[in-house]
Amino acid sequence: MTVAVLGATGATGRHVVSTALERGHRVVALVHRAGNFAPREGPDEVTWPDVTDVSALTRALPGTSVVISALGGATEGPTTVCTEGIRSAVTAMKAAGVARLIAVSAHGVLETHDKSLYSLAVWGNVAERMRDKETMEPLITASGLNWTIVRPPKLSDHDAIGKYTAGTDLRIRLWSSIGRADLAAFLLDEAETPRYVHAHPRITR
Repeated sequence: MTVAVLGATGATGRHVVSTALERGHRVVALVHRAGNFAPREGPDEVTWPDVTDVSALTRALPGTSVVISALGGATEGPTTVCTEGIRSAVTAMKAAGVARLIAVSAHGVLETHDKSLYSLAVWGNVAERMRDKETMEPLITASGLNWTIVRPPKLSDHDAIGKYTAGTDLRIRLWSSIGRADLAAFLLDEAETPRYVHAHPRITR
């Protein structure tokens, strides 16, 4: 496949890029500025200077099999990176004739924003980023695309375990987490063999 990765230089995005390449896919890495990946790494870097730049993204997507969004906002203060990036992506994908979108969101948004200990904790720590995910998701579900919205719990940077548990009704506990490398594996698994089209799978290790 040809896989376009939004947020390709982020902590999760880099794992998506490397995992896709390891599996033999062509990767189009959307980057703020060129030169983020060594030539030997293999992705085709395409400059996407601003997440509101629809035209730059549209030019990058023809021939793409799937768009995987690993966009994330600033760790502190208000952020709209996910919302604006997905708004641009939906428009660009329709213009380029690309139908498959897999986006990383977060457990604890919208209907999972409840009184559980996990939800209370995550909103207490990164509320602005959660709000950005909450305004992003409706853009995806109303897009008419073949979408999957992945809602992981806390992300960690440990080495890949090589297995995960996923499901739409998976119970997320206060201590639940998933490594970014294993999350990337799930995203590529879903791209290769769709199981959760028009669904919101959760994932834990």
